[in-house]
Amino acid sequence: MVEEEREIMEVDVLFVGGGVACLSGALHLSNLIKRHNQRVEQQGKGGKLDEIMIALLEKGTDIGSHSLSGAIMDPIALKELIPDFLEKEIPVEGEVTKEEVCLLTKNGRIRSPITPPPLNNHGNYIVSLSKLTSWLGTLVEENGVDIFPGFAGTEILYEDNTVIGVSTGDKGIDAEGNKKSNFEPGIDLHAKVTVFGEGTRGSLVKGLIKKLGLDEGKNPQTYVAGVKEVWEVPEGRFQPGQVVHTMGYPLKTNTYGGGFIYGMKNNMISVGLLTGLDCEDPFLDPHLEFQKFKLHPFVAEILRDGKITQYGAKTAPVGGYFSIPKMAFDGGVIVGDSASLFISQKIKGIHITMKSGMLAAETIFQALVKGDFSASQLENYETSLYKSYIGKELYKVRNFHQAFQKGLWLGLMKAGFQYILGGRILKGRLSAEPDFAHQKKLIDLYGTDSLTDEQKGLIKFDGTRTFDKESDVYYSGTIHEEQQPAHLKIPDLNICYTTCKEQYQNPCTRFCPANVYEIEIDEQTGKPTMKLNFSNCVHCKTCDIKDPFENITWVPPEGGGGPKYTIV
Repeated sequence: MVEEEREIMEVDVLFVGGGVACLSGALHLSNLIKRHNQRVEQQGKGGKLDEIMIALLEKGTDIGSHSLSGAIMDPIALKELIPDFLEKEIPVEGEVTKEEVCLLTKNGRIRSPITPPPLNNHGNYIVSLSKLTSWLGTLVEENGVDIFPGFAGTEILYEDNTVIGVSTGDKGIDAEGNKKSNFEPGIDLHAKVTVFGEGTRGSLVKGLIKKLGLDEGKNPQTYVAGVKEVWEVPEGRFQPGQVVHTMGYPLKTNTYGGGFIYGMKNNMISVGLLTGLDCEDPFLDPHLEFQKFKLHPFVAEILRDGKITQYGAKTAPVGGYFSIPKMAFDGGVIVGDSASLFISQKIKGIHITMKSGMLAAETIFQALVKGDFSASQLENYETSLYKSYIGKELYKVRNFHQAFQKGLWLGLMKAGFQYILGGRILKGRLSAEPDFAHQKKLIDLYGTDSLTDEQKGLIKFDGTRTFDKESDVYYSGTIHEEQQPAHLKIPDLNICYTTCKEQYQNPCTRFCPANVYEIEIDEQTGKPTMKLNFSNCVHCKTCDIKDPFENITWVPPEGGGGPKYTIV
């Protein structure tokens, strides 16, 4: 690793991540400080918070370039944060006016006669998360917050067990770890409070939780992999604000997940499939299942004569209330998806993450007034979150995802009882295991160590409606500097060539939605080699979650690398 003297930059509050949670927190905090200073000036009492520096790091090239969601937004938190959001020309795609929930069979569909209450979205908005975060980023910057896009936080800085900031990664390092002509050392950002909002399975938060034991007594965080495309369809085919949610095909009844189609402006639709990463089948490929979803007659008719415009993939936390780690500690807090704040029952997270950032801002504001950044002060954030409407909402669905561990039909029954009983069912808390632990060995699941193409469920991609992974990655705009160290770390390749191959047939070559992992066999020696196509990576982190031996670790690449989302 390159040793270089690093610049130290002192800030008061540092937000790590350019998603909704951190942007909302930074905006709310800057507003609170401005209002406080105005009151002090008017009343002549108290002390002003002068020259408070708030900074925000984002690893993508721009705010919004790494934001992906098949998103319906409940505006409850947004109305608190920006009451005049419509006048400020928020980029919503449409207010939900028409919706349906249906069960897909292989060739047909059964519509629900009513919309289940948790999926009733009337009054909510369909949004592009990329556009929404870009819009928020502009407001945050106008409010005086310093935004640093293209800088990835790569290491947490500690004094004993107190967080004092983060380091950003060096730029201009070649694959062997040597400086290139454009070498630029990273910097150490020191802060009184650091807010971690890296999104799902953040690399810094993952290490932070382990170091400080923030998940002690908690269920493990569990996830779904969301694969989606944005399509332009013929005019009038699908209306802005129209919503379809599906269950069933192509997923088997023992696999958690479902599909969605959301109507957007300009004849665009967002179409995607969520697949639970607690699935048992090592041959399950979320990208392949999504391609099959588009071939279903109902979906195929919506896409007929249309064209793809963008592709993306992302994981979302669905472990729920009992998977939320301790969110406050000396010198920092965790917000948003990084803290497993997501309502899997409603397939919603925007208002949850937004409110978490705002509540964190309120606690940090008080910490600045008092000059106290200890865990005992910052824990007020956690207390206020659990007491708030989002805490109550999370508690009501505390066992939702766990209820589906035995399959779709039993899960629906349990979910129904939970809804009626406010989340209670048999036990106060249903247990869970990490996603990778659910994966069964091939011999145990299929009775053989090799499968036919039919058993694998392979299809031929037509390049018009269905696409292979490389073609889809093209539509994600993903770009990485190829002459850099790979950001997918595999400490023991021997496991890949032996135990993982023998027991699971290298599932990373399938569950990755960007074809990052390939096993190449030498024709002469027969020896396998792992080929890492890391420049394909769309930063979903499925590999970090699902590898059966926990032998893959995702870390940020050089700042600015990754997808370039604009409308997803």
